[in-house]
Amino acid sequence: MNTKYWKPEDLIALILGLGIVGLALAAAWGVDLLGWSAGVQVWIDPAKLAKPIGTAGSLGQWGALGLTWAVWTTIAALALRLTRGPLGFGTLLVLGALLATVMICWILGHEGHLAATARDRKKLGLDSSLGLTGEAGYLVALALGLFVGNVFPGFVRRFDNILRADLWIKPAIVLVGGAVGVKAMEQQALAGAVLWRGFAAIVEAYLIYWALIYLLARVVFRFGREWAAPLASGISICGVSAAIATGAAIRARPMVSVVVSSLVVIFSVFELLFLPWLAHTLLPNEPMVAAAWMGLAVKTDGAAIAAGAVAESLYDPGKGSLMVATTTTIKVFIDLFIGVWCLVLALVWEKYFPSERTVADGQSGKVRWVEVWERFPKFLLGYFFAFALMIALGIYLPERMKGFKISADEMDLWRKLFFAAAFFCLGAGANFRVLAAAGIGRLTLVYLVGIFGIIIWIALGISWIFFHGVPATLPTP
Repeated sequence: MNTKYWKPEDLIALILGLGIVGLALAAAWGVDLLGWSAGVQVWIDPAKLAKPIGTAGSLGQWGALGLTWAVWTTIAALALRLTRGPLGFGTLLVLGALLATVMICWILGHEGHLAATARDRKKLGLDSSLGLTGEAGYLVALALGLFVGNVFPGFVRRFDNILRADLWIKPAIVLVGGAVGVKAMEQQALAGAVLWRGFAAIVEAYLIYWALIYLLARVVFRFGREWAAPLASGISICGVSAAIATGAAIRARPMVSVVVSSLVVIFSVFELLFLPWLAHTLLPNEPMVAAAWMGLAVKTDGAAIAAGAVAESLYDPGKGSLMVATTTTIKVFIDLFIGVWCLVLALVWEKYFPSERTVADGQSGKVRWVEVWERFPKFLLGYFFAFALMIALGIYLPERMKGFKISADEMDLWRKLFFAAAFFCLGAGANFRVLAAAGIGRLTLVYLVGIFGIIIWIALGISWIFFHGVPATLPTP
């Protein structure tokens, strides 16, 4: 294999990502191979912070957590062995400690006072919480990574072969494709009713949002293309996954993805707390407009769906409500095209912003498809394949949809763990001085203006145009 055009890390990402997809799929045929995986939930009581996600309930939470850590460490060690050569005993110990630390960060991020949304509080007996959702685990991992990277830089340099964000990010994106495919099929009954509305969401997100935020970052705030493109994707599309995949497509530094992704998670909290209330205040008689608005405006999947649930509780449309399903469907439609958009960006960047080697060869301005292939992040092929596979299975085996949903939950669990590890590694590789030099204040301002000055209002207009007057409940048979 020509390693010039196909990085070993991309091949490993495909093997890991698609391998987990294959194992998860067995659940649809009654063989729950990943049912022992530890599903962390929002918790107050430490005895109830996790449980096996599938049918292996006899393990209990500590057995599930221990087995998840052991399997994760094993597959990570194999991946490193294939990409980086033999590993010493000390490196293996650090790898195991790293993944244990990441799992602890992920668990802490689900603590009720941090993560509980309005719906969770009553169940947990809480009067108040920050409402960060479980994605606060990413921020905990990032914060600890920043601490380690800036206080113990020698440690990071010594073990830089395992503190590599790409090792964790790439298989996570592959798993996004599989989980999104199942969600798309799960919502197909509703999707049939809102297909064109969902298509409008795609046009809006990828053509209107992206261009406006890119221009805002470039023209108004004077950021370079390396920052402007991931900012545009993170703010306008679907947050963490889009920002990371875009960074890979345009060959941005890893630090760019971590800063943008962190802003996505932080601002999603404010959107989750603010937008459902605003929707109910402005549109008291339009629940479906509110539901679509949550899907179009809130940038992370978890926060968007939680915002749809909060909005549904405010409107209380009754039995058979379509609100959360509409929010989810809109979000899925937007998520579907992350890979497509990255391919477009790879092509645009190769044509208009070619690499130094291409310029030196006198090819500036001329698209060389081999260069597009070189620039294109190959792990996204796994994203496309996993998505197409789940769509095909859902179409031809609809009777197994319940099992496919279990498969999607298992894919999503491992996707979140990989993302948490990526956040820790990105933090460990970031220097506070470099972050300050990048202009973190200006980046925050771009996000603030982009979301609250542009995105939510365009999203509201699109939602009104396509969902005004749409019933919020299923018709009575």
